[in-house]
Amino acid sequence: MRSLVIGASGGIGGAVAEKLGQRGEVVALSRSGAGLDVTDEGSVAAALERLDGQFDLVFVATGALGSPEKAIRSLDARALADQFAVNAAGPILVLKHALRLMPRDRRSVFAALSARVGSIGDNGLGGWYSYRASKAALNQLLRTAAIEVARTHRQAVVASLHPGTVATRFTEGYAHRKVPPETAAANLLAVVDRLTPAESGGFFDYAGKTIPF
Repeated sequence: MRSLVIGASGGIGGAVAEKLGQRGEVVALSRSGAGLDVTDEGSVAAALERLDGQFDLVFVATGALGSPEKAIRSLDARALADQFAVNAAGPILVLKHALRLMPRDRRSVFAALSARVGSIGDNGLGGWYSYRASKAALNQLLRTAAIEVARTHRQAVVASLHPGTVATRFTEGYAHRKVPPETAAANLLAVVDRLTPAESGGFFDYAGKTIPF
């Protein structure tokens, strides 16, 4: 198995890369380690153009939380745009430039970290405007891409994944029950292993359960 992990310097990305290393070759890229900035398409294109061969799994573990807004009066246009650049545009640009690296003659998976709070149907609390909206946009972008990808890569799976609350720098200061990155990585890869092309475009949690869009 050959895997590509984007965002490998983060807690979840690093744990995913480590576990995938037990299965085969892993190419691990990040902004700090390889200069890949998902908010800059030129950076994404340059980093992926340097790669050759095919990858059975492309896993995007990038993301940013920013300062979650508790009320609409805290909403800031620049902060909103920044969240969309990292959480929505970033992963879909990776898919745009990584698709040529995914095999057409066998199963492959493109997975990106989303979040349950990106679910419109599951939103009963409000708040977190920018983060919620950017993750909802990511889910829509991947759902749309899955339809197109299926035309050329019939065995491919494109999926949004909710990792749960993971103990990383990303979640410092939040009192939710957290799992270690190693546990989250194992859970996510177990979901990746089970997904089928018929489920491409879906939004799943760390246990493989479908989350409403």
